[in-house]
Amino acid sequence: MKAPLLNKNIDPASVQLWIVGGGIAGMSVAAFAIRDGKVPAKNIHILEETALPGGSLDGAAAPLQPKQHAWVTRGGRMLTDETYLCLWDLFATIPARGDASISVREECRRFNEEVRTHAQARLIDRAHQVVDAAQLGFSIANRAQMLRLLALPEALIGSRRIDEFFDEHFFQTNFWRMWRTTFAFQKWHSAVELRRYFLRFVQEFPRIHTLAGVKRTVYNQYDSLVVPLQRWLTAQGVDVRFGTRVVDADFATDVNGMRRATRLAIETAAGSGAIELGASDLAFFTLGSITSDSTYGGNDSVPELIRDRRDHGWSLWQNIARKAPDFGRPAAFYGNVDEHKWESFTLTMRDDVLLRRIEAYTGNAPGTGALMTWFESGWHLSIVVPHQPHFPDLPQGWTTLWGYGFEIDNHGDYVKKPMSAATGREILTELVRQLGCDDILEHVLETTDVTTVMLPYASALFACRAPGDRPAVLPRGTENFAFLGQFVEMEEDVVFTVEYSVRCAMLATYALLGIEREIPDIYHGLADPKVGLAAVEVALR
Repeated sequence: MKAPLLNKNIDPASVQLWIVGGGIAGMSVAAFAIRDGKVPAKNIHILEETALPGGSLDGAAAPLQPKQHAWVTRGGRMLTDETYLCLWDLFATIPARGDASISVREECRRFNEEVRTHAQARLIDRAHQVVDAAQLGFSIANRAQMLRLLALPEALIGSRRIDEFFDEHFFQTNFWRMWRTTFAFQKWHSAVELRRYFLRFVQEFPRIHTLAGVKRTVYNQYDSLVVPLQRWLTAQGVDVRFGTRVVDADFATDVNGMRRATRLAIETAAGSGAIELGASDLAFFTLGSITSDSTYGGNDSVPELIRDRRDHGWSLWQNIARKAPDFGRPAAFYGNVDEHKWESFTLTMRDDVLLRRIEAYTGNAPGTGALMTWFESGWHLSIVVPHQPHFPDLPQGWTTLWGYGFEIDNHGDYVKKPMSAATGREILTELVRQLGCDDILEHVLETTDVTTVMLPYASALFACRAPGDRPAVLPRGTENFAFLGQFVEMEEDVVFTVEYSVRCAMLATYALLGIEREIPDIYHGLADPKVGLAAVEVALR
């Protein structure tokens, strides 16, 4: 596909790009502008409120008590070859962190040839028994319900919830137990988004129980994707301004209905200020944040649940949305914390005792286990055991794993309190006992630091939405601005993926700079008879 070319005769040497947000979407705009738009790097300015690039793609030392030495990732991300085409297009030209002679894409390809994801304990019941997850468990009615959802156009589905399309049996199937924890769906989330996921990831139906289609990076995504991209941008000469918060923007409309961004209101350590946008300036705004107001806990502390939007993750979009009715409605996504919150945890272990026990329990080879879910546990726990080391600066012999809870207001099976009220040591106790490894509990508690993270908006992007709640990447009549991130609207593609952020960046950059280069088409698995047949066969089990 090609982007609509809004500025066909633009002079790359004279344009100035103002990119609001240093997450993967904003960084991708800068990279595409340099690589494909031939814009001088010195003309590209990234304005980032925090002190780090990457946005929600994080992975670093944990902000804990001084005596603890731990690492943390707030969330886990999975990649695939078929659907992440814009991501791979970008990283095919970015030098890898570990070997600058090859690209990040090539590094990932080689790594996944050596370490293949193959979960052998995808679902575990309350008796600590691994369930045969290859049996998806659909009833005839469930198959009909799924076909009905797929057949309906989005306009007719509207803002309805998933549980308005499926009966209670569907939510007890192995398929739903795996799908919801692989992609972070709850039954009250958007039926439109679930439909898009079915269509985008239909190729995963036959391998959802092993996650064999999942591709991973050598380290966490911050170290394997963000760091090499940031180094490349810096080496090119991009102007990255950390500690710069854009609080608002002004727009002007001419007599023909064409609209321009004219001014950015900013705040820095030096105080308030403004950036006036000239005739050849372009502005790119990242909207919303699923990691806004994240709080951290440690071994003996509990992360606070913030409900009043303190860290400004939503305020820019709120201010912009007041300027025009088609700039979206952020309250549709941040308005119900209890429907979108969940809690994650990262274990930093000073030996491999627990990991070796998990490998023996599951039969998984080291680093290939992917996702495990205790689907009948009170907190609905899941963990991922990544290939070690997951952080490049992890001390020799230390190991990590990541996990999360979906039902954090429920009591645990062993720790009789809500997960949201549990300390890191209590969450670790619940996990070890769910594994049936009580005999090593004391050792694990003594040799492990736990970092917990409360995420009020973790799945807010799946909120039931109406047309117009998400603004277009390129609003009607735009001359010089675009919207980015997980809360913009792109037909057919799915949010909660790194691909979504990179694709919207590619679309926005190509359109505003007049770049006549093809954007990879969105993958449609059902267009391939083999993929469609395989999905039907597994659905009939």
